[in-house]
Amino acid sequence: MSGLLLAVDGGNAKTDLALFDRDGNVLALVRGPGSSPHEHGLDGALDRIEALVIEAGADGPVDYAELLLAGVDFPAEVQTLQARAQERGWAERVEVANDTFAVLRTGTDRGWGVAVVCGAGINCLGLGPDGREARFPALGEITGDWGGGQDVGLAAVWAAARSEDGRGPKTSLEQLVPEHFGVATPLELAQAVHAGAVAQRRFIELAPIVLAEAASDVVAEGIVRRLAGEIVALVRVALERIAPVPEPPDVVLGGGLLQARNELLLAAIDEGLERVDVPHTLIVVDAPPVVGAALRALDALGADRAAQLRLRNDERLAETARV
Repeated sequence: MSGLLLAVDGGNAKTDLALFDRDGNVLALVRGPGSSPHEHGLDGALDRIEALVIEAGADGPVDYAELLLAGVDFPAEVQTLQARAQERGWAERVEVANDTFAVLRTGTDRGWGVAVVCGAGINCLGLGPDGREARFPALGEITGDWGGGQDVGLAAVWAAARSEDGRGPKTSLEQLVPEHFGVATPLELAQAVHAGAVAQRRFIELAPIVLAEAASDVVAEGIVRRLAGEIVALVRVALERIAPVPEPPDVVLGGGLLQARNELLLAAIDEGLERVDVPHTLIVVDAPPVVGAALRALDALGADRAAQLRLRNDERLAETARV
């Protein structure tokens, strides 16, 4: 037995990997490109993780590896990825789950609650005290989802175009959206996208602009309030599926849009949950989700509270949250 563990938080944009021991001492922390199987395929995602395993200096199989990845949404996907990861020989035991589990464990030590991740896309997990799970497919429009950074950015482009041609209300987004891409008007932006000069996937870059403008622009505010409404709906349904719970749950928010701590967005989420009569404690995670992946690994091996605190307080992990 090596006494070492691996934890991976694999998102759409980046992957964090931590190598640590059973006492919670972090030995290496490395970052690489995204490793979502939806984006890169199973082998492509595992190849990216393997490069980080090597970079971290894991010499031979570790005792345990916890891989929490975006784009692992169905039980069959979990089983297949877990088997393929086990074949790689990184660890004596490998566990695979969706990255929402990392956010929930990062934000609360209770062992249950609700997590909402809002990055490029949006996803939610409800985990009951008895282990029951509430999950969502999180495949975008085809599964009824709206609210990731890509959706918020597209809503901004839509509002800017309608502001320009008069079909919608005037908004500061009419100027700020095309300006971000180096063109003068929404129509010029549409032409650039149509011609392939601007990739539509770059619309995610507009989400911070929408959040910033929401304090002074009614259209941007409407987009932010729509996002809050989607988050409230996810939390409400997740809690209904894991009910009853013994006390008000922790509602943990993670991902770039939520960790920006936009006051209007957080207040609208709080107010929305109160309107639908959901007692709760709202928590915005201030640590990287790889912390939650590592804590789940320690949980699985029965580590004590001191090991958990030692890992949570590691300065390198805290620094990662600011990058």
